[in-house]
Amino acid sequence: MSSSANAPGTKARMLARAAADIAPGMTVNLGIGLPTQVLAHLDPALPVCVHSENGIVGAGPVTPAGTEDRTLIDSGGAYLSRVPGTSFCDSAVSFAIVRSGRLDLTLLGAFQVAANGDLANWRIPGKTAPGVGGAIELAQKARRVGVIMTHVDRAGAPKIVEACSLPLTARGQVGRIYTDLAVIDVTPRGLSLVELAVEVSLQEVRDATAAPLSAPAGPIPRF
Repeated sequence: MSSSANAPGTKARMLARAAADIAPGMTVNLGIGLPTQVLAHLDPALPVCVHSENGIVGAGPVTPAGTEDRTLIDSGGAYLSRVPGTSFCDSAVSFAIVRSGRLDLTLLGAFQVAANGDLANWRIPGKTAPGVGGAIELAQKARRVGVIMTHVDRAGAPKIVEACSLPLTARGQVGRIYTDLAVIDVTPRGLSLVELAVEVSLQEVRDATAAPLSAPAGPIPRF
């Protein structure tokens, strides 16, 4: 099964669904890749503080092309805007915010997530990786960890697995997974389906998931 994340509207629905779990008053970190794109789906009036580990506290949305402030980028290199209250700090202070447990939520990308919440998102053996980066601390210190990713990789292999085969970033930290097919919670009893994407069947999600997946007995909500 190939991923549907590039189908029209699919990625936007996945990002919007993740954004819907960001509550007023939260301090949130958005990881490199898909998670940083959640900013575009947050209501500008929502009182949240977006943290970027390279030293921005209170980041605004990505700026339109041609309006960039080239001195203001997030940890993935995207050009951000300011909002009232935006502040800047060095890496030591930024990671002190992370290590002291002040992040209510971090949303990260992943290569694999295991049924027990293990996360692998920094290296694929045989490919060059610059290092584990901030994800190793974000995943272990944030109060809640969510993952945004396609349900399967480009070869059609499941990314939600019984046990990770790739080098781990953190053990047992992922609480919720957002994919192009479903929203899935990691619970003490295993993986639990929360919602299905529109036009996706429960069987399709189970076929694309390499671990047992429980589902509600009644109608399953859609996003």
